[in-house]
Amino acid sequence: MSALRKVLVVDDDAVVGKSFNRVLSAKKGYVVTTVENAQEALKQMREQSFDVVFTDIKMPGMDGVELAERVKASQPWTPVVIITGYGTTENENRAKAAGVSDFVRKPLSPEMIEESAVHALRASVAAPVAQAVVAPAEQVQLEAVAQESRIKNVALFLAAPFIGLAYAVMLPLVGFAMLAWTAWKAMNANPVAAKVLATAKNVALFVAAPFIGLVYAVSLPFVGMVMLATVAGKALLGNKQIA
Repeated sequence: MSALRKVLVVDDDAVVGKSFNRVLSAKKGYVVTTVENAQEALKQMREQSFDVVFTDIKMPGMDGVELAERVKASQPWTPVVIITGYGTTENENRAKAAGVSDFVRKPLSPEMIEESAVHALRASVAAPVAQAVVAPAEQVQLEAVAQESRIKNVALFLAAPFIGLAYAVMLPLVGFAMLAWTAWKAMNANPVAAKVLATAKNVALFVAAPFIGLVYAVSLPFVGMVMLATVAGKALLGNKQIA
């Protein structure tokens, strides 16, 4: 190991703490802290961080299962291993519900101590350490945003030909309007020219009418499709959130 692993052992039997300290010595890559009750363990965890916690079940005051619950509630990434010589089904079920990593039964052998430490540390590395937990409501919101984005992308993909055709029709009309505006400004001062310009304007509107109709014909399906996609997307997202 490249760095020393910090181990907290909680047991009112001093022999157990000494056994852990002897087996998981600095040569093995561990630093062991031993305490005799859960209150002292919580105090130690407020003052420093530990890579793994071993705790007996039957202790004066707070038992080991309640300690495991407290540890997992405040530091869910810290593996907790239950040491027990008085295991019951009820205690084991409580400990599993709290999220303990393993159970080690007395009497303890050096192999059991070392293997349980390695196993607990491997389990903690396999899980993302201090991973941010996404609340269910936030998860639904993220999925809704992603779904809405996918709907918009599909709508834009389907609308792309219509948009291109609309640009192809509109650009000549815009150029024609700019040219007519320039001519109107130049000829407005001359009454005869103004009359000619009015006639030209009417002719231009007559000529442009088919193009204007085509623009409407192209734009209306596109607008309708966007509105339909929006309504369908909102309905889909609403159903997904209800589910």
